[in-house]
Amino acid sequence: MYRKYITGEHADYEKLYENYRVNVPGSFNFAYDVVDVYAENEPEREAVVWCNDADEQRIFSFGELAELTNRTANFFRGLGIKKGDPVMLILKRRHEFWYALLALHKIGAIAVPATHLLTKKDIVYRNQAAGVKMIVAVAEPQVIEAIDEAMPESETLEIKAFVKSGCSGDMPGGGWHDFCDEIMQQDSVFEKPEPADLPAIEDTSLLYFTSGTTGYPKMVQHDFAYPLGHITTAKFWQNFIDGGL
Repeated sequence: MYRKYITGEHADYEKLYENYRVNVPGSFNFAYDVVDVYAENEPEREAVVWCNDADEQRIFSFGELAELTNRTANFFRGLGIKKGDPVMLILKRRHEFWYALLALHKIGAIAVPATHLLTKKDIVYRNQAAGVKMIVAVAEPQVIEAIDEAMPESETLEIKAFVKSGCSGDMPGGGWHDFCDEIMQQDSVFEKPEPADLPAIEDTSLLYFTSGTTGYPKMVQHDFAYPLGHITTAKFWQNFIDGGL
């Protein structure tokens, strides 16, 4: 079925299958080695085009994405997030997810993406299983309430931050940080950790929980080499072309 996605020099799928190799370097970090490189060489190049059902739209260049990532990394670092710390991201499809994720990559922290449908019980389970230290969540009442209710039973959870999403009602109080406001107060330059403090390629960068078809959801961990495995996804499944949207 993949043949229709392969053209030109890759028309012979069998040869491609036999000879394809990914050159995995000794160290690789998507935030530093892809986003920052584009930001330096082609800062005006489009990186992310975001829109929603309310006709809101944001277009981020690589230069802007890198700057927001740096501010966010400084925000996390200032709150005590360090290499190896798990941070849960309950951000639906908000654009803040992308620079939060990249910021965690820069620090070497572990991103734990999660759905906004989690209940108190679900959040407690994930916090305890993964040792979640911080949660960044959309400021929707049911999400904020579930996190606040889960906190007393979550031994490792120390920090909470909210992202405004146009919801009605008051913004959270009680120890919540305002993600959007506070990242913009940070420096746009992030001091890269010393080599010994950078994450190794085999370190965990992403941690997902399965749907849990039997029993509780299971943790699935991906290391920093994970994006390299999706080169084939981009080319043969998403039909990526240079400069495409």
